Amino acid sequence: MSKLAEKVQEELIQAINNDELVLPTLPEVALRVREAAEDPDISIPALSKVIGNDAALTARIIKVVNSPLLRTNREITDLQMAISRLGINYTCNLATGLAMEQMFQATSDVVDRKMREVWNKSTEIAGICHVLCKSYTRLMPDQATLAGLVHQIGVLPILTYAEDHNALLSDSISLNHVIEQIHPVIGDKILRAWEFPEQITLVPSQYLDFQRNSAKADYVDIVQVATLQSYQGSEHPLTQLDWSQVPAFAKLGIDPSLDMHADEDLSAAMEAAMSMLQ
Repeated sequence: MSKLAEKVQEELIQAINNDELVLPTLPEVALRVREAAEDPDISIPALSKVIGNDAALTARIIKVVNSPLLRTNREITDLQMAISRLGINYTCNLATGLAMEQMFQATSDVVDRKMREVWNKSTEIAGICHVLCKSYTRLMPDQATLAGLVHQIGVLPILTYAEDHNALLSDSISLNHVIEQIHPVIGDKILRAWEFPEQITLVPSQYLDFQRNSAKADYVDIVQVATLQSYQGSEHPLTQLDWSQVPAFAKLGIDPSLDMHADEDLSAAMEAAMSMLQ
């Protein structure tokens, strides 16, 4: 590990421990949506009013409802119909996930590129999570999608830090090393601060623990398998792992040698899920 990476890592870990690290806050619309969802008596018109203030988000939710993944016999053209079709919880998780895209933007080109890269990878994994969840578990596809979207959320403060530290920004090897080492810890911290459900808060710090073996299949397993599947056929180091030794596959009842891209139905569903998020 380079001297630079070591120094940055120490600084960031110290900042985390002293609660001095500025954690990103959820976009305003996502905060309002989550607040609304906490009201057990929230009505569809009331939620529709909260989301309706954001024209871009409204358009995207209507797009999702009409996507091949969820399509109904008739086209849905207004937000209230969309919410009643998706359900309140599903809508809230989806709105939170889609609103988060605004956070992956930066002022410097280098950081902006890196953030887009992280967001694109997150939407790819979220799409695979949606399909795995629906095809192999009884867990909630909207939660699985959200878990996929936030699994690398800990990268944000590191990139924000890099924006102010040119030495780190110009040394991509050190930057990637720092990201790999500490995004999991920061990710958990951010999701706790956002008061996400416990089963999602665990995802950033545990999805790369390939020996992890919890009592039953959960969202960490889904993100883990989705991450491995996303690198299938590439040169990525994770493809060198012996997937048959990863407990998550057995827990989801998935054959480790399955290539989701080769299975026509799964492949089409994944394409649909990813395009729904982009």
